[in-house]
Amino acid sequence: MTDDLATLLSLQRLQAAGTGPLYVKLRRTLEEAVRTGTLGHGDALPPERDIAEFAAVSRVTVRKAIDELVADGLLVRRHGSGTFVAKPVSKVEQRLSQLTSFTEDMARRGMTSRSEWLHKGVHTPSPDEMMILGLGTDVKVSRLSRLRIADDQPLAIENASVSGEFLPDPSVVTNSLYAELERLQVRPVRAVQRISATNMKEADAQLLGVPAGAAGLSIERISYLGSGRAVEFTRSLYRGDAYDFVAELTIGVT
Repeated sequence: MTDDLATLLSLQRLQAAGTGPLYVKLRRTLEEAVRTGTLGHGDALPPERDIAEFAAVSRVTVRKAIDELVADGLLVRRHGSGTFVAKPVSKVEQRLSQLTSFTEDMARRGMTSRSEWLHKGVHTPSPDEMMILGLGTDVKVSRLSRLRIADDQPLAIENASVSGEFLPDPSVVTNSLYAELERLQVRPVRAVQRISATNMKEADAQLLGVPAGAAGLSIERISYLGSGRAVEFTRSLYRGDAYDFVAELTIGVT
């Protein structure tokens, strides 16, 4: 523990950290340590037992203060490693007036995008996929699941389904799905997108680097060819703290 942090966490400093229960005072003190740079982004917190011993408080008090800071996104727990100061989240805006790929969106912003593939495979379509994509029982569907990352910050989990007629081999997609569909001359030209609020389940939260139960945006998109045929059905989960969707509205003529 550094001398500066030790001073901040002393019992005398906690007693002077405003009113309220000890865990609230400890939370404010840790927030102050991050704000002043005593604890920098990526720095590890001392073990909870060390904080409790030095500040002369119980480990329950320390755990409650840290739990609240983790829920607020200021700290992050890494299983088997400890608790760390979270990297600041940069908000990304996506306009809803254009049909573009994640790769294209990030490139326009000067951000470096990449994907971690979770799954690529050919499957028998589900009832939803058959109905939405207009598939017969003899047609397979290509499914592609990946974690979307921009400037080393995980932003979204994307699960796309494309008819095997249009994408018979999903393994050929290395980065941009839309780039591959364009190469195959079946890139969509319009889409219907539905956005709803949700809370992250534990497995998804771990992939996106947020606490379980954190706010997220659940998005369903159906993309169409110029002929009106549905070509892509995608379910995505975006971090609510890192993504804004922006729509431009104009006055309608009646």
